[in-house]
Amino acid sequence: MLKIGIIGCGTIGSKLARAIVEDFSGASCLIGINDIDRNKSEILANSINPPPHILSQEELIDSADLIIESASKEVCAKIARIVISKGKDIMVMSAGGLIDSVGLFEEAKAKSCHIYVPSGAICGLDGIKSAFIGGIKKVVLTTRKPPLSLNGAPFIVKNKIDLFGIKGEKIIFEGSAREAIEGFPQNINVSVILSLAGIGVDKTRVRIITSPDYKLNIHEIEAEGEFGKLITRTENIPSPDNPKTSYLAILSAIATLKGILSNIRIGT
Repeated sequence: MLKIGIIGCGTIGSKLARAIVEDFSGASCLIGINDIDRNKSEILANSINPPPHILSQEELIDSADLIIESASKEVCAKIARIVISKGKDIMVMSAGGLIDSVGLFEEAKAKSCHIYVPSGAICGLDGIKSAFIGGIKKVVLTTRKPPLSLNGAPFIVKNKIDLFGIKGEKIIFEGSAREAIEGFPQNINVSVILSLAGIGVDKTRVRIITSPDYKLNIHEIEAEGEFGKLITRTENIPSPDNPKTSYLAILSAIATLKGILSNIRIGT
């Protein structure tokens, strides 16, 4: 029975908590939850039967076999370091916090710990990982999102972009994955996930386009290398609970957890 703790009780953390209790109770148990906003923890705990314990981060990490981080990019790396230092496994949802993570990965390897990063709202990472072995020359991610989903992003605020005054399609960002996650920490985690699977955050290029006509979150990947050329397109329905999160990202996290609890592995 795998003991799981969740840090971060927002949209993804809440969905995962319910999946553990409702779908994976035969192989795991939700040992506890934690959020910097205790009110969020209490709302989640009261929505689950039986309600999980609300623990401090230290208590939760000490009690669990696997920690699911679904807090934020800003605290992701700190939480991961603590978890790994205690010889525990971690699933990271705020992949943007892993931009400079080589040391963390090396420590996890030394301690025989696992760091799981779900594929999120994009498809094609199996091909990217395979292509990387032979050599990749170029990776470009083009993301299309409705204006509302980008509201409040640091890049939007800094550049005083009037999202609601946009008519038709508009490219609002072009740059590296590193620059993208700094400017859009809640919107473009997929760029870092793609970078970790491929050529890194500084070589992976990102283009963000918005339009009032967009209803979906769309991610297109184009990669070229010794293997040939790869093109994927994923049209994501936004989560009904949070338009900044694609529903597929939540499903990806649940699928990753299912894989952890299973002895079967399909794909690269």
